[in-house]
Amino acid sequence: MDSTASASLASLWDEVSGTQPDPDLWVVLATLAAALAVVVPHGLWRISRNAITIAHEGGHGLVALLTGRTLTGIRLHSDTSGLTVSRGKPHGIGMILTAAAGYTAPPLLGLGGAALLGAGRITLLLWAATALLLAMLVMIRNAYGALTMIITGGLFVLVSWLAGPQVQAAFAYVVVWFLLLGGVRPAFELQAKRSRGGAGDSDADQLSRLTHVPAGLWLFLFHAVSLCSLIGGGRWLLDL
Repeated sequence: MDSTASASLASLWDEVSGTQPDPDLWVVLATLAAALAVVVPHGLWRISRNAITIAHEGGHGLVALLTGRTLTGIRLHSDTSGLTVSRGKPHGIGMILTAAAGYTAPPLLGLGGAALLGAGRITLLLWAATALLLAMLVMIRNAYGALTMIITGGLFVLVSWLAGPQVQAAFAYVVVWFLLLGGVRPAFELQAKRSRGGAGDSDADQLSRLTHVPAGLWLFLFHAVSLCSLIGGGRWLLDL
């Protein structure tokens, strides 16, 4: 019985950690076009931005845990804003890294996903993303956030378990392109709000108060991370 279970687990791990063939170039380009179609138009972006908010708040939460803070809850709102609450010292490196993780999380997740896809690890990417979404669901503290997480996580579960290899590959590439492209736009939106005198309590402003470094420099960092991730991730995805 134990040997059968061990063999099944070994077989499952081999399936998850194994490599899959790269999709044709036209599929990669089609998924790029699909991601652009939901990031560029303002109307669709107002809906798709919810997924970027999940990555943004998830970044805050994950880094809070990694730096020894206590994560108490995450909220996702229908206006695509979010709030991650953690307990710990209100200053210091842990708080700084936690505050900096929001705008940098989506593009860096996209970059990591592009690295996995470039190595042919499509199944591993889908399973890892599903695990992260399920773990984040536990920390959601409002109904809209829970519904958003259930829909998003459910979609990943369905594709991971039921879809064929070609559909899984196309879905994975759309997700990664979306994180890379969608990770660029929020920093520009924040810059536009700040130029109009808004967003006075943004992540950049919080970081400025924590570090005494001007918020504009933190905004520059957000731009640099997102654009470099897009360039690097895009090269991996296009196999350049």
